[in-house]
Amino acid sequence: MKFVKNTLFLFLISLLFLQCKKETNHETKSGIKKEIQYATGFEIYKYKGYSIVKITKPWPGAKENFTYVLQEKNGIIPDSLKQFTTIQIPIKSIVVTSTTHIPALEMLGVENTLVGFPNTDYISSEKTRKRIDAGLVREVGKNENLNTEVLIDMQPEVIVGFGLNSSNPSLNILRKSGLKVLFNGDWTEQSPLGKAEWIKFFGALYGLDSKANSVFSEIEKEYNTTLALAKKATQKPTVLSGSMFQDQWYVPQGESWASLFFKDAQANYLWKDTKGTGSVSLPFEVILEKAQQAEFWIAPGDFSSLKQMSDSNPHYSEFESFKNKKVYSYALNKGAKGGILYFEWSPTRPDWVLKDLIKIFHPELVPNHTLFFFQKLE
Repeated sequence: MKFVKNTLFLFLISLLFLQCKKETNHETKSGIKKEIQYATGFEIYKYKGYSIVKITKPWPGAKENFTYVLQEKNGIIPDSLKQFTTIQIPIKSIVVTSTTHIPALEMLGVENTLVGFPNTDYISSEKTRKRIDAGLVREVGKNENLNTEVLIDMQPEVIVGFGLNSSNPSLNILRKSGLKVLFNGDWTEQSPLGKAEWIKFFGALYGLDSKANSVFSEIEKEYNTTLALAKKATQKPTVLSGSMFQDQWYVPQGESWASLFFKDAQANYLWKDTKGTGSVSLPFEVILEKAQQAEFWIAPGDFSSLKQMSDSNPHYSEFESFKNKKVYSYALNKGAKGGILYFEWSPTRPDWVLKDLIKIFHPELVPNHTLFFFQKLE
């Protein structure tokens, strides 16, 4: 009887051991989902020997997503994943198609892997401009019409593109030729920190996940520290934004990236209650009626002076913010070839944008900050 009990006990222990082993293996196979706190357009899953990157929002309203497998050296990819684009990491050469990708490469210290870009004059960053001037970054056409012949000849390990919709003829040709094309949807994010978090996408391509996490954590810390500082403001100045294009005035909608900055900077943006994440077009008369007395006018297009504004449209001078010279533009801080730094760096450094806006609206809160992106028009 004792023998039977001992045998039963050992049998139960063995079952428990096997069950634990089975659960451990299942945990290993399922991988670890990397923490993405703010961005809504991508996910990263870490497995032994490889990672999976899923682009869940490549463009607004997309009904499809894209899966990429990042294979480490000697990593074994399961047969079930071989239908997806597989990339050997860390990559050694890359072509990106948006200036917003340049800061991520530089902050990760991998800007020397950039070998091509469409319309290089748009790039403002000094580090990358030096490589362009040295002939190390090749011109590859324009975003809407990439030079597929040049790119096929170059054979970069990865091309990071973006799409406004599902129709991407140039990128489709490049994929069919065997090149590795990845969609990047950073521009679809509306949260200031959501855009910045896409540095983790590039970190995964280079096997620099820890560095990307560290860089983003510092940006997040700076943004949140500045956000807390803004909450000490005792008043919220009224703000107008945008300008005329043809016969309509375009203002950022209330759920847009720009509007969220105004909110975080403790300003009363006059169109904050509108729904949507893009811009809304309104007749001049509607804008004048609502915003003639606005205290500040932020981002009035690409104007570089008040005279240039009034020459373009004499009615601009009817606004109090114009009369009081409280108009601030992002268009004055440019690179060597005329590219605007705000377009290139603001998505990655939302903390700098927020500090600028607080300096404009509540200068007493950041007395030592010098405006970087925005400058007062004279």
